[in-house]
Amino acid sequence: MNVIIIEDEKPSARRLQRMLQKLNLEAKTMLHSVEESINWFQNNPHPDLIFLDIQLSDGLSFEIFETINIKSAIIFTTAYDEYALQAFKLNSIDYLLKPIDEDDLATAVKKYQDRAPQQQAVTLDFNDIKKLLVNPIDREYKKRFSVKVGQHLKLINIDDIECFYSENKGTYLHTNEGRNYLLDTTLEHLENELEPRTFYRINRKFFVNINAIKDMVSYTNSRLQIKLKSYNEQDVIVARERVKDFKTWLE
Repeated sequence: MNVIIIEDEKPSARRLQRMLQKLNLEAKTMLHSVEESINWFQNNPHPDLIFLDIQLSDGLSFEIFETINIKSAIIFTTAYDEYALQAFKLNSIDYLLKPIDEDDLATAVKKYQDRAPQQQAVTLDFNDIKKLLVNPIDREYKKRFSVKVGQHLKLINIDDIECFYSENKGTYLHTNEGRNYLLDTTLEHLENELEPRTFYRINRKFFVNINAIKDMVSYTNSRLQIKLKSYNEQDVIVARERVKDFKTWLE
């Protein structure tokens, strides 16, 4: 299988290349900008599969499609979930949120391999994409949540929430007052609703509020343990693959 990686951050590209090698896939070509990618596609046979970062150093990678009729299957990679969801709706094979998890990568590759060859082509309407993409800086994020307490509805301001977490297939918020409330949503849906400078998803089960962090200590396997001001019902651990980005987010 002929695979290429389009990613402007070279360390991330090399990491993805190593992860693919574990799946017996060799990505010999790595491109790092819209301009470089356009030049490459104009002079080379199109690959079977592209791992495509959405935000490149010189613009959105969707701009490649204005010039080139891509004939390859695409798995999008992105740190911005609003971009990822849009890409996913546009007939891509899959999308992967950064930092890329090895299990998620294996699942996406298997999904590609299981599809019939005639289903691999991707059709993208660039004008629709431009209309639907939203600059994360300009987005309106949720300022409060409504929760059900018996027969009553209670409003909880976002500043009063220490963390969101999943447990027993339910999604909960935990307040500064030490109360837990069940929400009618998922952590995945919250990706689009929480202000990213305030809330960070440290693992598959937790979003934490930066203002609720009391302490951080080293934990096994190069992870970090977070101590929140009032939440203490289970360990709050930053996943190893997210530690570097988490430290950057803190600053």
